[in-house]
Amino acid sequence: MTPRTHESVSVGDALPAREVRVRRADLVRYAGASGDFNPIHWNERAAAEAGLPGVIAHGMLTMALTGTVLTAWAGDPRAIIEFTTRFLRPVVVPDDEAGASITLSGKVREKHDDGTVRVNVVATAGATTVGRASAVIRLAGRTPQP
Repeated sequence: MTPRTHESVSVGDALPAREVRVRRADLVRYAGASGDFNPIHWNERAAAEAGLPGVIAHGMLTMALTGTVLTAWAGDPRAIIEFTTRFLRPVVVPDDEAGASITLSGKVREKHDDGTVRVNVVATAGATTVGRASAVIRLAGRTPQP
């Protein structure tokens, strides 16, 4: 994908929504990659004892998936220079083939003279799971002025 240019983007532009699926096997793979083997991410009993409605996805996995809507839109993962999130609700991952469906979306909130834009992003899985999240993205065709 060709990276977006500063000139081709306007405040209010929506990023194409993406749907991702998270299954229990994804949680196991993420645990292995991250070293986070907390049993609330794989054991129903541990999740219930922690007061959770079921096994939940790792927060950092949810954040990383949310970031995919940004990288797909920007066209270059190096364009993301700041990314913050607020976790509102956990993503419950059922023990079935369907897993959890997460819808990722965003909108350009600000456009700056330095060639960057601020984008608000949201992840929903039945309810908003990641909100009050934003990213600053440096778009192609503009370089920062000293």
